[in-house]
Amino acid sequence: MNSIPVDTSNPAIRDYLALVRLQVLTPLSLLINIATVLVCTTIIKPSIGDIMRFYPTAISPHTGLVAIYVIIIYIGQVGYCLLLVFARTPETKKALVKAVGLSLVLANWAMAFWAIAWVLQLFLASTILLGILILLLAYSNIALLIYHTPLISRPLDMALIHAPLRFFLILPLSLVFPYSLFITLGLTNLPDHPEQFDRHAWPGFSVVLSVNLLGLVVIIFRRDIIWAIAATWICVSEWSVRPKPVPVFVVVVLFTVVHPLALLSTIMYDIYFKTRQRGAIALPPDDDHHPGARGRQGPREVDAETWS
Repeated sequence: MNSIPVDTSNPAIRDYLALVRLQVLTPLSLLINIATVLVCTTIIKPSIGDIMRFYPTAISPHTGLVAIYVIIIYIGQVGYCLLLVFARTPETKKALVKAVGLSLVLANWAMAFWAIAWVLQLFLASTILLGILILLLAYSNIALLIYHTPLISRPLDMALIHAPLRFFLILPLSLVFPYSLFITLGLTNLPDHPEQFDRHAWPGFSVVLSVNLLGLVVIIFRRDIIWAIAATWICVSEWSVRPKPVPVFVVVVLFTVVHPLALLSTIMYDIYFKTRQRGAIALPPDDDHHPGARGRQGPREVDAETWS
C-alpha cells in the first residue's frame, strides 16, 4: 500500500499538522474538564462547593458568582474550539498554534485533576496542580500579548482567544490558588464559630492587595478590558460573602471601583493623546533660518519691511 509522502520539514506542513492536532485535542480536553468539574460539583459528596464551606478563609468567595465565572470560561472555550476549525486568516492560525498551542489542552487537564484532588481533600496536590495551571496559562497569555496583540480590527481573536485565556488565568491566579494555599497552610477559620471570621485577616489582606495591584498594573499599561472585568468580578465575589475581615473587605471593595476607573481613565487619556497628535499642525520652517530665502521671493510675495 503506497502512502502519500509528507514533507514534515516544511514549516507550513508542520503548522498545519499542529493545527489539526489542536482541533482534536482541545475539544477533548475541554469535555474532560467540564465533565470532571460537573461531576465533582453535583454528584460527588462532599462537592467542590461543600469543601469551600467546610474550610472558610479570609478570602472565601461567593460560590454562585464563581460558578457563573467558570461557565463563562467554558463558553469562551467552546468558541475557541470553533475558531480552531473555521479560522482562515494566517494571523489567527499563528495565534492558535504558536501562542496557545498545547498549553490550553494541558491547562484543561490540570483543572480536571485539580477538581478530583480538591474533593478528595488532597490540598497540597491541588495547590501544586493550580501552580502548574497558572504557569501554563501565563505562558500563553504573555505570548498572545507580545506577539499577537489584541486589536479592535480583529474582534473574533479578542473574543475567542484572548478573552477565554485571560479569564482562565485570572481565576486561579487571583482566587483559587491563594485559597487552596490558605487551606494547605492551615490559615482557615472555624466554620462552627462565625464570630471568629477575622482570623488570619492580614494574610488575606496581603494576598488580595498583591493580586489586585498586579491586575491594576496590567490594566493601566495594557488597557486590558478583559482583565478589568475579570478582576472586578473576583472582587465582587469576595466581598459578597460576609462577614469579612475589615482589611480584606476594604481592599476588595476599593478595587471593585478602582479597576473600572483605571480602565476608563487610560482609555480616555489614550483618546485625548491621539486627538492632540492628530490636531497638531506642522508649521513651515522660518525663512530667517535659510540664507538667501528673501532673495527667492515669488512674484506674488511682498517683503513685509516695505510696509513698515
